[in-house]
This record gives sequence, structure tokens and C-alpha cells, in this order.
Amino acid sequence: MIRRLFTALGPKHDRALRRLLAWFTVAAVLQGVAFVMLVPALRELLGDRPEHAWPWVITLAVLWLAYAAVSYPATLAGYGTGADMSRDLHHRIGDKVAQLPLAWFTPDRVGGLGRLASQRVVDIMGVPAHLLHQLVDTFVTPATVVLAMFLFDWRLALSMTVAGVAVALVYRVAGRGMAAADQEADRIHADAAVRIVEFARAQPVLRAFGRTAQGHAALDDSLVAQHAAGRRMLRASMPGLVWIAFIAQAAFLLFLALGTHLALGGSLGAAEFIALLVLSARFVEPIMLTSELGGAIRVAENALTEINELIDTPTLPGPETSRRPDGTDIELDDVRFGYHGSTVLDGLSMRVPQGRMTALVGPSGAGKTTVIRLIARFFDPDAGAVRVGGVDVREMKTEDLTSVISAVFQDVYLFDGTILENVRIGRPDATDEEVYAAARTARVDQITDRLPGGWDAPVGEGGSRLSGGERQRISIARALLKDTPIVLFDEATAALDAENEHALQEAMAALARDRTVLVIAHRLHTLREADHIVVLGDGQVVEEGVHDDLIARDGQYARFWRERRRAQGWHLAKPAVVR
Repeated sequence: MIRRLFTALGPKHDRALRRLLAWFTVAAVLQGVAFVMLVPALRELLGDRPEHAWPWVITLAVLWLAYAAVSYPATLAGYGTGADMSRDLHHRIGDKVAQLPLAWFTPDRVGGLGRLASQRVVDIMGVPAHLLHQLVDTFVTPATVVLAMFLFDWRLALSMTVAGVAVALVYRVAGRGMAAADQEADRIHADAAVRIVEFARAQPVLRAFGRTAQGHAALDDSLVAQHAAGRRMLRASMPGLVWIAFIAQAAFLLFLALGTHLALGGSLGAAEFIALLVLSARFVEPIMLTSELGGAIRVAENALTEINELIDTPTLPGPETSRRPDGTDIELDDVRFGYHGSTVLDGLSMRVPQGRMTALVGPSGAGKTTVIRLIARFFDPDAGAVRVGGVDVREMKTEDLTSVISAVFQDVYLFDGTILENVRIGRPDATDEEVYAAARTARVDQITDRLPGGWDAPVGEGGSRLSGGERQRISIARALLKDTPIVLFDEATAALDAENEHALQEAMAALARDRTVLVIAHRLHTLREADHIVVLGDGQVVEEGVHDDLIARDGQYARFWRERRRAQGWHLAKPAVVR
């Protein structure tokens, strides 16, 4: 466990952890030696000349004072180190998560990540705070007692050694089964956490279809599995706990019987026998604590394993020296990419000219959003290349790529803060006037005018207090504030009311001005305004050109255009009454 702890925390904490281990080890040795001093002290006190015990009593008092002097600051240092580790672990997890490719964030991993950043970090925080001290005491103090006992009677010392080896073997064998059960329980607990959140978020749908009484089958199954995992954990842990307790008690009885036999036989003095009984009790006590510590140790070990697995997860490789793009044109060259073995893009080649608006058109599942995510380097293609300004995005550092690209997606996430704070995320060092100017251009001022608090109005978790169109306006304001030469826009106006759609179209026009823009187009207005149109189908480009030329070809784009035109005239009619 200690080796995993060093790995999880990184070299920054090596020195502090080694110093803490040294403090705890010195304290445990001092405690063990103090117990050993009881033997000569009691031998003199119960002998013919008790006054000769004073040197041993003074030595014992000095050792206990030294133990207190070492143990107290070591305990304080343990809690301080635990707090520092907790903060740094959160930073390490956050830094790692920011580097992971988007494909890593599956629903089960997101639930596990929440548990890792909360409960698991707390589990590890407890290691230097108290678990490490107990762990060192459990092993070092008994080892000191056993080694010292060889100075007084090798037979009693040997019996203690055999008992210690037996406990270690039982703990190791039982620990393997318990570790496997604990890991399985962790996986099931993480799945249950995901299902609970899913159930809460799905309440509108469940209630709309009258499913509140029946509940949510996936949640029910996960809770049943969680209960079963807890029972398996209990079954896996009980044999080890029972055997360790049995061996500890049996070792003490054996030691008592052997010591009594030696004392009655005359080879061991009564005073020494009483003192050695005290040592044997001090030997058995930590062994009994081993069973209690075992659960905490396994929890900490599993937490360390999970954090180390996250830290060791491969990230998108980056170059040592970043290349700067020459211009802002975008090119995808024979790109192949898929999700979980399913091909989405199959040899896609296309170009987005510099300083122009390119519209991306295609049926659902054609890979339009995937193209945008590849350009922003949320993933790397399985084959082919994505270039910005003639430079492969894999040859650019992340900060250099993001400095020239802004992305506005359909699913806008707003942080639980004010409107002004959420706009400022686009460029944190911007002045208030710059933030206000970008927000007004995106028509965010229309939102602040109607909300109590204006610019300081809270948006709620995820932007829950705002409509979808209003969240989109804030997202566009972020992109305007960032002021990059390339904008990737996943247009999401199809389901908006007329007021929000008009405001978003004006914001889009402001965003596209004098920039290289790639927009996933759903609206006819956007297609008319586009300088270049690319039509996707079956993971490839099936058509490209300007609007009039594509209509004249009467191909897939023309069919798409006619369907959208007909859809504009759709309306709900009152059904005829059949008499």
C-alpha cells in the first residue's frame, strides 16, 4: 500500500511521506523498547533489592517521554500531510481529467470519477492522518518486542515469531478474496450512483408516461446488486477476521502455558515471567487490531489503485515543440474514425476555406459533430490527418490549438454562477466592458433585462434557470469574447421559438464576420448565407459547392433542400370528425 501511495501522490510528496514514516517508526520502536524495559524493572522490583530498579524505572520514564515527544508532532504532521495530499490529489485528478480524450468519458466512468474525486480522496487522506500511524505501530512495535524477547528467553520469542508468521499468512490469503470482493463492490456502488442520478434527471419523462409507481428497473436492479455485493463482502471478510482473532488468542494461551511451565520448572523467574506476560499482551493487542485495520487498509489500497489507474490512463500525445499554423484554413485528409468499433468517418477528405463560412450538411449519424470534435482535437483520427493552417493538429500543443479555435455546441453547459461569470469564461482576463460588449452582440442583454439581478442573475446548475436558446446566446457570447479566428458552430436553432432563433441568427452573423467558420447547418437561412457547402453521407463527402450549383445538380443536397422547404409548411390540423 505504501508503494502505491508514493505512486499516486507523485515525487512532490516523497520527502514528506518518508519523513512521516521515519517519525512513526521511531515512535513505534521507542514504544516497543519501553515495554521491553518492564522486564528488568519488574525483575528488580520483585527481587531481593527493589531499590536497584530505579535506573530501569528512570529509563522507562525517559523512553515514554521520548515516545510522547515524537508521537505528538508526528500525529500532527500526519494530519497536515493528509490535508496537503487531499488538495494535491484533487489537482492531479483535475489536471489528468483535463488531458483525457472525450471518448474516455463514458457514463460509468463519469459516475466512478465523481466517487473517486470525493470519497476515494477522503479515504486516502486518512492514510497519513491516522492509518499509517496505526499500521506502523501494528508491525514495528511487535517486531521490537519479539526481537527483545530473544534476549530473555528464546523459546517464548520463537513461539511469538511462529504466531506472527501464521497471522501474516492468514491475512495475506484472506486479503486476496476480500480485495476482489471489495473491487467488485466498488464497481457496483459506482453504477448505483450513476443510476440514482439518472433516475432523478429522468423524472419528467417517467412522470409524463406514468412510470412513477413502477419505478425505474435499472435503478432497482443496481440497488439489488449493491445489496448483494455488500453481503458478498461480509462473507469474504468474516473467515479472515475469525482466523486472525483465533490465532491471536491461541498464541496468548500457548505463551501463557509455556511460560507457566518454564516458571514452575525453575528455568524462568517469576518476575521475568510476569514481565514477559505483559510483553505478550502487547504483542497480541496489535495482532487483534490487524483484523480491524484490514478493512481500512483494503479500502485505501483500492482507492490508491483507482487513482493510479486514472493517472496512468493514456492521454492524447502532444509535441515537445509546437508548430504555429500558417493561416486559418482547415483540411481533413482521408480521415477514418469510429466509436467502439463502429465506423463513422470512412476516408473523409474536405476543406474549410479561410475567412469563409462553410456549412456541413447530412443526415443524422453522418458524422457532422464528429468532424467538429476532430478539428478541436477532442479525439485523434484512427487514420488520416486533420490540419489547421497547414499544420497537423497533433503537432500543436493544446493551448496553441485552443487559442485559434472557439466551439459552440448544441449541448451548452453553464456553470452554477451568474450570467456575467459564465460569459467571462470565454476570456477570464477580459475587462468588464469587453464582457458586456460580447454579451450584447450575442443579445444576452435581452436576458439580463428580464431577470432579477440582471448580469448577476444566477443561471442555476447547468443553466437550468434559462431556456435552451438563452443558454446558446451565452455560449456564443463566450466565443465572441474569446475572439478566435476559427469558429466551429453546431447550429441548434431548429427547436427554438422565433424570438430566440432571430437573436441567435444575428449572433451567428456577428460571430462569423471576418472569421473561418464551420457550421453544422439545419436551417435554410444558414444554408443561403454559407459561402461553401459540404454534404456528408456514409462517412464521406458526397457533394460540395455553393448553394445554387448544388440545387442545379439535383442530388442529395437538392433533396435535402426540398424536404426542408416542405417542412416549413407543416402544421397541426384538427382531425376530421367521422360520423
